[in-house]
Amino acid sequence: MHGRELRGLLSPFLLLLIFERPGHGYDLIERLAAMGVSDVEPGHVYRVLRGLERDRSVTSVWETDGAGPARRCYTLTAQGRDDLRTWVAHLTYLNQVVHACVRRSAEAFDRAAGTGRHHPHVVRG
Repeated sequence: MHGRELRGLLSPFLLLLIFERPGHGYDLIERLAAMGVSDVEPGHVYRVLRGLERDRSVTSVWETDGAGPARRCYTLTAQGRDDLRTWVAHLTYLNQVVHACVRRSAEAFDRAAGTGRHHPHVVRG
């Protein structure tokens, strides 16, 4: 999937990554890509991070260590942990619904194949 398709899910993805290990924006963008969320606009990631900070799900501090410019390092708060738990419950439900759709689609294509109709390849989950 492309970043545009997953924009609405950046909050739980970022909460999870920050829960696993605090990080700065560019680090989080790289970790999103490693998670399969590529092609995401950096500006959008930073807007979501600012929103998470406004919601008190994360905090940030300026790091000035090492060479290079200062950068914000994001850390999860207790509220952020609760928010992540809520998101995981929602994503679990969404996963069940999507899985049911994929399964039913595969069954429908199998039935259509029995009638000689052409059907695209469907991956069974």
